[in-house]
Amino acid sequence: MAATQSHDHDSTDGVPSGPSPSSSAAASRGEGEGIDPPATPQAASVPTGPSAAPVCATPSVCAATSVATHEARHPLRNRRILRIVLSCVTTVLFVSAYAWADIMDVTPGVLTDSAVVHPTYAQPKTAIPAGVLAGKANEDIPISTSKANALIAQFEANDAVGTDFSIAIANAQGRIVAGHDPRHAREPASTLKTLTVLAAASTLDMGGTLDTQVYLNQPRGGTATLVLKGNGDMLLGSFHSDASHINGHAGLGTLAQQTAGALRERGITSVKLHYDDSLFGSQRYPSNIATNNPQNRYYTGISSMAVDGGRQWGSGSRPADPDTFDDYPQLSTQPAGDAARVFAQRLREQGITVQGDVQEGTVPAGLSPITHVSSAPLSQVMAFLLRHSDNTLAEEFGRLTALKKGDDNSPQGAVSAVTSTLSALGIDTDGLTMADCCGLSPGSTVSVATLAAVQARNLRPDGAAAAAEGLSVPGLVGTALNRLADPQAAGLLRVKTGSLDSVTSMAGNVSRTNSSVLAFAVIVNNPQDYEKTRTAIDTFVSGLAGL
Repeated sequence: MAATQSHDHDSTDGVPSGPSPSSSAAASRGEGEGIDPPATPQAASVPTGPSAAPVCATPSVCAATSVATHEARHPLRNRRILRIVLSCVTTVLFVSAYAWADIMDVTPGVLTDSAVVHPTYAQPKTAIPAGVLAGKANEDIPISTSKANALIAQFEANDAVGTDFSIAIANAQGRIVAGHDPRHAREPASTLKTLTVLAAASTLDMGGTLDTQVYLNQPRGGTATLVLKGNGDMLLGSFHSDASHINGHAGLGTLAQQTAGALRERGITSVKLHYDDSLFGSQRYPSNIATNNPQNRYYTGISSMAVDGGRQWGSGSRPADPDTFDDYPQLSTQPAGDAARVFAQRLREQGITVQGDVQEGTVPAGLSPITHVSSAPLSQVMAFLLRHSDNTLAEEFGRLTALKKGDDNSPQGAVSAVTSTLSALGIDTDGLTMADCCGLSPGSTVSVATLAAVQARNLRPDGAAAAAEGLSVPGLVGTALNRLADPQAAGLLRVKTGSLDSVTSMAGNVSRTNSSVLAFAVIVNNPQDYEKTRTAIDTFVSGLAGL
């Protein structure tokens, strides 16, 4: 122990004075720093005291003793160095051996000296060159006016139609080549939606989404409060997000799961929940829309968020495919509040305590969302609108257009935004009166000339594509699913239907069998026989493909 202390601390405590073997060992432990050796060993004197340094009478003996002592003190370090060297050598040998085995394909890995094998594929039996399935339309092929007038005459001769109708057939440039009273404004029903979607698709970013966000407010010394803020997604799902559908693309279950994770990261397990439905202000219902909205089945006030458009499916009546249905269940009158309550339930299922009732509120200034879910792209939401003739979504697109253009946040502001956008696009709006953006409210009038001009615009490649892509295809999808009168016209018609108690209408565009295209519109008010008039319209529209 004494030797170890002397080496580590350069101290000579406990070393005796005078010439002796022990004094030589002590001197070697102190390494003789600053000591001049005496002339003879016998005459050497060793000072004593705490600061005295030992001296060595025989230098050769001291050196040998110092080496032996140093080696004796470091056996552990020598063994450690040996282990490190052996480990490195072993590692190098192992890696080299594995690399060699990998190259030789004995063991799995990315290294190999085998030749690269390129897969071969059989040639397809039939190759379809681009353009065969859908060639470029030849817009220069004229429409046969005699055939067009013959179709109109056949329609007019049907006693079920009556006399209160208009028809327009236009070429790809929008010029009317045949018609019946085409500039007389009539009640259009849901074909009015085609005006709204063209204006919206020409104004909004149709690749954008509507995000439903969650904000966290943590006042010092207070209870943490979540604020669920909607930005217009009225097709939320109740559970997990479903990327394969438009309706339910963003799920409140997924949003709750993400929110619970964010809360746990902050050590929060209990919250209050508010929801912010302030996006569309206080005016949610166009005037007189209730007249054509029995039992709240065809319209509910636009909201910042809703689950499945506010549809309240009865037990066992919910469709298996959320994007495909033809029933009209009663709609919620509080869709945003309903969505917030579903969100609260999903939070509880994630282990988060939601204190008290869900309350309406607003997001405090200065906060950023802690998480969100996103709707399907607006182009897909618009397709859903058109194929289901969804009045609420049509009003919402009108309102979003108004907000984008800086118009009034009201039903009338939405109408103003749509009409001004149409005028800017060069659409003739003479005789146009919009009581709303969806065609459900009584009082709207439009000419078939305007409807046909909108559809001609949809034929242009530089137009607002989403307004055309979502149209129904008779015999295939949408409200016109059962409206294909001639199988030879299958896939050639893209239409929007319209139906009210005293109105049946249709507008769209047609791929003609001679490789050209046309636009059309037909409105019948006060038909003598409603169902037979619908059939007459279907027959007329299918016949347009042969012009």
